[in-house]
Amino acid sequence: MLSDNVNHIVTTRVGDPGAIAAAAARRVKATSLFGVHGKAMIIAADHPARGANGVGSDPHAMADRFELLDRLCTALERPGVTGVLGTADILEDLLLLGVLDGKSVFGSMNRAGLAGSVFEIDDRFTGYDAETITAMGFDGGKMLTRIALDDPATPSALENTAHAADELNDRRLIAMIEPFLSRWQDGRIRNDLTTEAVVTSVTIAAGLGRRTAYTWLKLPVVDGMERVLSASTLPTLLLGGEVKEADAAFASWGRALKHPTAQGLVVGRSLLYPYDDDVAGAVDRAVSLL
Repeated sequence: MLSDNVNHIVTTRVGDPGAIAAAAARRVKATSLFGVHGKAMIIAADHPARGANGVGSDPHAMADRFELLDRLCTALERPGVTGVLGTADILEDLLLLGVLDGKSVFGSMNRAGLAGSVFEIDDRFTGYDAETITAMGFDGGKMLTRIALDDPATPSALENTAHAADELNDRRLIAMIEPFLSRWQDGRIRNDLTTEAVVTSVTIAAGLGRRTAYTWLKLPVVDGMERVLSASTLPTLLLGGEVKEADAAFASWGRALKHPTAQGLVVGRSLLYPYDDDVAGAVDRAVSLL
């Protein structure tokens, strides 16, 4: 990140905070959620707000905001990248940097389920709401939805997701639900990534809300993706997660993208912090799958 860009963000936040709304108002909106390849390629960067800053062996990789912004700008400049997902602090920085023209933008809505906390399932909506997503001219909102059958906070989490999905559907904005069937294990929440568990999470998430015309799903790529993607007719974006074996991960994404409900990728850490540190190369490889 060039020092003048850093200075611009900070001095604007101090001296002219209204410039953020002005930047949102003049932003050139995306004409489609999809690129010329017919799929969405969205860069995710909402992890820090949940305290999930780790990448690989570095537990604080995403905590350097200037480096994260630099990597985001590199990713967003690559051909075929259609959009970004983030919390208000990150998206406002990107607005001030002027890099969101022509991109779809999704606001992350519930971030209170801090990673590793005893209240992780009680994931309250501390980020964007539908009203602000509308006011900023964004395209939708994302809701992380952990379903833990052994945690009494789960019904409230489901109810809050349903309310947010309703508010977004009412405004004809995309409600992006990211469900996991989760359980407590050794004092931590673990997502169950078996085929059966992911299928169950899909059927639960797809039924949330009083209407689903604008509801999409954001799902992990696991074994048996044919079954997972056949569990609902809702459009689905595939999440990348943290990748340990890049070749295997890209191959699995490519196979899953052939299913008719798969509409693209939402990938964060594995593209922003790839094993070889080549952000542009990792993003280009992901785009090539589309």
